[in-house]
Amino acid sequence: MPVAPPNADTRWRCTACGNLTRFDVVRTQRVREFLHADLAGDPVVEESETLSNVIEHVTCRWCNAVDQVELVSRPATAEPATAPTSVAATAPTTGPTSVAATATAGAPAELAPAEPAP
Repeated sequence: MPVAPPNADTRWRCTACGNLTRFDVVRTQRVREFLHADLAGDPVVEESETLSNVIEHVTCRWCNAVDQVELVSRPATAEPATAPTSVAATAPTTGPTSVAATATAGAPAELAPAEPAP
C-alpha cells in the first residue's frame, strides 16, 4: 500500500508510538538521467528528472510498526532570533586590538594568556 509523502506543511507521525523523526522508507523511483562519460569512460550524471516516486513502505525506527504513519501538520515556526551580541564586540577599546585580545575580553584572568616576561 503506497504511503503519502510529507510536504512543507506536513510530516509523518507513527500512530503506534508517536515518533516524528526516525523512519525507514522503501521507495521505487523512475528517473531519466543524462550521463556524460569522460575520456576515461567514467560516467557523470549531469541532469536528472524524476518520472515517478512511489513510497512503498514506511517502518518506524522506534517500534518497528510498518505503514502505521499518518500525516500531521508541522508546528508553526517562530520568528528567527537575532544573534546574541558578544561581550567582546560591545566592549570599548582603548588601543589596538588583536584576535587574541578580543577572544579573551571579559574572560577571567586565569583563562587569559599570560603576558611575556620582560
